Amino acid sequence: MARPVGLCELPRGSRERAVLVHCRAGFEREAADELAGHAAARGMSGTTEARPGLALFTPAPPVALARIAAALRYADLVFARQLLFSSALCTGLLVGDRVAPLVAAARAQANRYGEIVIETADTEASKPLLRLCRGLASPLRQALRSAGLLGDAHVDPAWPRLHIIFLRSDSARVGLSYPGNSSPWPMGIPRLRAARGAPSRAGLKLEEAFLTLLTAGEREERLRAGMVAVDLGAAPGGWSWELARRGLSVTAVDNGSLCGEASESRLVRQVRADGFRFRPARPVDWMVCDIVDRPDRVTDLVARWLLEGWCRQCIFNLKLPMKRRLETVWRCREAIGQTLAAARLRHRLTFKHLYHDRIEVTGYITRLS
Repeated sequence: MARPVGLCELPRGSRERAVLVHCRAGFEREAADELAGHAAARGMSGTTEARPGLALFTPAPPVALARIAAALRYADLVFARQLLFSSALCTGLLVGDRVAPLVAAARAQANRYGEIVIETADTEASKPLLRLCRGLASPLRQALRSAGLLGDAHVDPAWPRLHIIFLRSDSARVGLSYPGNSSPWPMGIPRLRAARGAPSRAGLKLEEAFLTLLTAGEREERLRAGMVAVDLGAAPGGWSWELARRGLSVTAVDNGSLCGEASESRLVRQVRADGFRFRPARPVDWMVCDIVDRPDRVTDLVARWLLEGWCRQCIFNLKLPMKRRLETVWRCREAIGQTLAAARLRHRLTFKHLYHDRIEVTGYITRLS
């Protein structure tokens, strides 16, 4: 029997949901295992699926959407670029009208949305689908408005976002995300451009870290002109330059040379030294670290800077091994947490595999009053 055009395979009843996350290609298994681990810690079991650029977790037995959404927090997930809750797989979209079945799937999932995002996985194989996504944006948005499903997120920012994730030209996942428990960017990717004068593209990683790991209020409060920072492993100067262009005074620590505007900035002073041995003359507002070394050595270094009171907050990279990458992150997070807890130092620690990261994750840690 031929498959019907535009078939939506909806779960039995509105209680069943799957969790879908975007991730970097090559890290699908880490993202899937991380989802399963967080779910298990909250009493949920299920199955996982990893496909290029995406990971899926389906609770078994089915679990109410409210319970999943309350249990899984985007901020807690390291390898997820975006956190979605998916309820329909629409197939047979190649022939006939794509819009009608997608609108029907959206209606079965929720009564109202504040925004629509049409996207695909961040992989080379999925790039041809981006043209299809762009072409569907206007007719699908118009159809949703006509159906009374699409409102204005500015009117009620609590409305969920509708996501249409094309897997192929003839099939798409329909899901939703919640503002405050998801990335604000399609596919979880902030579109950043290296500014003129940047010594390297590494500064984009620090800029993304500020945008992803700090709130708007924290960025305003903690990245003020006149603050003082230390950049360990600074060469060629991308992170130092990113801090300096925000008005911070930076001590760039590296035996290698700085390049471009980082070497010319009046706000950047280089100290040729080993980043593991350097000690500041007085406490600073920020320490940032992009040293290429074992994750455990960098973990110990970061913990010591916080324990000694040499800095108030820190952004750092952990270079991951080729295997057991998720376990490495969990082990380093536990090590820092236990060390600071033993000293009764209240803190907040977050890790994220950023878009501009490759085989590393970025951590942010700050002392709490």
